[in-house]
Amino acid sequence: MMSSGVIFWWMLLCALGTINIILWSLTARSLRRRRDMLPEREYTLRKRLLYLSALYVLGCAYRSAFPVFDVPRIVLIDSFLSSVAVGRTVATIAELSFVAQWALLLRESARSTGSLVGKITALALVPLIAIAECCSWYSVLTTSNLGHTAEETIWALAAAALVVSLFLIWQRSAPEQRPVIAACCSAAAAYVLFMVFVDVPMYAARWVADGLDGRHYLTVAAGLHDVATRWTVSYRWQDWQSEVVWMALYFSVCVWLSISLVHASASGSRTDAAEPKRLRRQASLFPAVNAHRS
Repeated sequence: MMSSGVIFWWMLLCALGTINIILWSLTARSLRRRRDMLPEREYTLRKRLLYLSALYVLGCAYRSAFPVFDVPRIVLIDSFLSSVAVGRTVATIAELSFVAQWALLLRESARSTGSLVGKITALALVPLIAIAECCSWYSVLTTSNLGHTAEETIWALAAAALVVSLFLIWQRSAPEQRPVIAACCSAAAAYVLFMVFVDVPMYAARWVADGLDGRHYLTVAAGLHDVATRWTVSYRWQDWQSEVVWMALYFSVCVWLSISLVHASASGSRTDAAEPKRLRRQASLFPAVNAHRS
């Protein structure tokens, strides 16, 4: 029987997935309503951010409904949909989409503020995380935590580069943009600290422990067959407890951050400098009134 702790955790994940889809839908509706109030360049940027966020939100919702502990092949639902092959593929698409959001927003902010470091970081973010995803797949296929150690290290380095870029952009940004940039910078800095002092050491310790135990690893070819055909259903809290906290935070805070990026205005973009489209259209309808006012 499923333990009460696992039941509560799984129900929480499913509820978060549903809430996140609703939040994304509300964000999409809000963006459509504001289309005439935004300059064309900024609206296009936010629309791309919205589409990328959709991939991330749906990917996380799927993983919430079909949780999987990759290396030991532990799942909650006895189905191919829960297999590591499917889950890891969904995770790869979702995580690359999330990083692409940051890269797009950082590129636009760097362009508007003239930050060379920001431009370079924006170009490097997606390739870096693509390498990290390859490391993750290596660990998933071979069951060696060495790949996860490298993966999380790359994520930490990418986030650290983002912190530096945001700080430099903050110095050049308009006063009204600084609080948002400072908040993003602080969140990224907290993430770096978590990765450096918690996540990376955890995977490194697992890899060392496996080595001391003389664990046998799979080849990549054998791993490809294994992730598609083998999964072990477990409802025991002991099997899931190491995944509970990070999954709950990842499928909530990170998803909310992805959705909130759609509302973020690129630093230095002059949304207030140009008259909104709607006002211009209204002005064109009442030329006599405008002439009288002038």
